[in-house]
Amino acid sequence: MPSSQGEKDLEALRGQIRAVTSDILKKVQERMVLAEQVGEVKSRLGIDVKDEKVEQEIRQMVIKQAGETGMSIEFALRLLNVLLSESEAVQEQKRPQQNNKAPRQTHLGIFQKAKQLEASGRRIIHLEVGEPDYPAPAQAGSALAESFAQKKYHYTDTRGIPQLREAIAKKNRVGEERVMVTPGGRFAVFAAIASLVRPGEEIIAIEPAWPAYRECADFIGARTKVLKTTLESGWTPDLKELESMITSGTKMIALNYPNNPTGKVLDKKTMDRIVALAKGHGLYLLSDEVYSDYSFKPFESVHAYGYDKGVIVSSFSKTYAMTGFRVGYAVASADLIKKMAKVQAVGVTSVAEPVQLAALAALGADPSRNVELMKRRLRFLSGKLKEMSLRFVEPDGAMYVYPELHSGGEDMQLVERLLERGVAIAPGSGFGDSYRRFVRISACRNEKEMEKGLAIMADEVRKAR
Repeated sequence: MPSSQGEKDLEALRGQIRAVTSDILKKVQERMVLAEQVGEVKSRLGIDVKDEKVEQEIRQMVIKQAGETGMSIEFALRLLNVLLSESEAVQEQKRPQQNNKAPRQTHLGIFQKAKQLEASGRRIIHLEVGEPDYPAPAQAGSALAESFAQKKYHYTDTRGIPQLREAIAKKNRVGEERVMVTPGGRFAVFAAIASLVRPGEEIIAIEPAWPAYRECADFIGARTKVLKTTLESGWTPDLKELESMITSGTKMIALNYPNNPTGKVLDKKTMDRIVALAKGHGLYLLSDEVYSDYSFKPFESVHAYGYDKGVIVSSFSKTYAMTGFRVGYAVASADLIKKMAKVQAVGVTSVAEPVQLAALAALGADPSRNVELMKRRLRFLSGKLKEMSLRFVEPDGAMYVYPELHSGGEDMQLVERLLERGVAIAPGSGFGDSYRRFVRISACRNEKEMEKGLAIMADEVRKAR
C-alpha cells in the first residue's frame, strides 16, 4: 500500500491512465467493427479497400485536432496510420470470398506455382519472372572456383569486402564509405526502409511498381500511401497529387525507374521536380535503379542530384544475369549507410565472401550485349502483343511489357488459364491493387520460346473477347 502522499498521487494517476487506456481500447474495437462494415459495403459495390482521398480527409481532421489539443502532430499521424492499416487488414480478410475473385497474387507466387507444375513433369514457358536466360559472366564463375581454392570463404565486413565496395564506389564516383553490399537489391530496399522509417510513419510509392516497397513497409509497421498512375497518362505520375499526399508523417518517397512492370523511364524535368519535392520536405528518396543499365532512353539517376537523403539501390541480378547469386548494393551518404549496415548486421551478418568476389569479377564484364538482346526481345514481344490488339505503353527500358486486357478481362482469370496450358505470366494486380485488368510479360526468354507462349496467350485472349 502507498505510504506517502506522493505515492498515493502516483497510484491515482496510474489508475486514471488505466481507465483511459481501457476507454481507448473500447473505442478502437468500435472503430474496427465499423471498418468491417465499411469493408462489406465496399465489397458489394466493387470499390477498392484503399481510398486515398478519404484517408487524406481523415488526416487533415487529425492534424487539426492534434493542433487544437497540443498533441504532437507527428505522433497523432503515426497513431492514425496504425488504425488505417488495421482497418485495411480487416476489410481485406473476407473480400476474396465475398467477391468470388481469386486472391491477389504476385509474380513470385505464380513462379512458385509454375515450379511445382514443372516438378510434377509439366513443361512450362516462363514469361512471369525477370530472370534472364543468358549466362552470367564467365569470370564470375572462375572467381567462385578461385575463392574456394584460395580459402576465401570467411566472414567479411557487414558492408562488404573493401575491393568490391571500392569498385562500386568508383563506378558511382563516390567514396567507398558510401557503399554497402547486400544480399540482392531487395535487402537493400528493406535495410533502407527498416533503418530510416519508424512504425506508423509513411512512405509514398508510385504504382504500378515492384511490390517490395509496400511489403517492407508493412513488415516494419509503416504505412504506404500510393500514387496511382495510368496507361492513359503514359504511366507519368501527377506531381501535384504527389505533393498533396505529403504530410508531417511522410518520411520517404520510393521510386522505381526504369519501372517494373511498365518499363517507364521518367524524363529529367519530372525527376527534377520529384527531387525538389523531397528536398523541400526533408524526405528520404529511395531510388530502385536495378534496371538502369536496361534504359533505352536518357536516364537520370537520383545520384546525379547529390541529395544527402537519397538512397540508390542496384543489383547484379539483371545486368549480369546473376539472380541466384543474391548480390546487390546500396549507395547513400556515409551516415545512412551506417544505419542500414546495422540492419544487415542483425539480419544476415554479410554477403557470402565467394559471392562478393564473383560480383567483383563480373564488374569487369561488358553487359552491352545483354542490353541489346533485351531491347530486341522487347521489340519482338511488343509486336506480338500489338497483334493481339492489346493496349500498352512501349517500354523505355527494363525487361517487361505491361498490357491491358480487353474490357471485362481480369488478370488472374487469364493467368490461371495460361498456367493450365503451360505458360506462366504475372498478374498485373501484383504491382498494385488497381491493376487487375493488366498482366506483365517478361522478355527474358528467347524469341522462339516467347513465340510459343504468346501464341497460346493470343488464343486465350481471343476466347475471352
